[in-house]
Amino acid sequence: QVQVVESGGGLVQPGGSLTLSCETSGFTLDYYAIGWFRQAPGKEQEGLACIEKGRGRSYYDPLVKGRFTISSDDPKKVVYLQMNSLTPEDTAEYHCGVLLDIRPCPRTTYDFAGQGTEVTVSS
Repeated sequence: QVQVVESGGGLVQPGGSLTLSCETSGFTLDYYAIGWFRQAPGKEQEGLACIEKGRGRSYYDPLVKGRFTISSDDPKKVVYLQMNSLTPEDTAEYHCGVLLDIRPCPRTTYDFAGQGTEVTVSS
């Protein structure tokens, strides 16, 4: 059974940084993808970044490119999202998702996704 658990959210001041973690388990594949998307109150979901395992490629939405960095610890099957220069507009619930094969990303729909971790950017 595939499980996805996000952590690392919290309150951060504008201009600050935060690193989110995504722990995955329950599958063993050579090629798959893990990505992050977010849901802010009253807004549509936004796909942020993803990383293709097996190909070693990562992709970013222009909205966060240059500010967010996705990385992974392969032995632990953990994916991180380093977020810098945060603004109040980044306030949202952040979700991590798993694609069990390679498909275009970033995206907002995944085969499996976690419950999310809340990020609030405020002074």
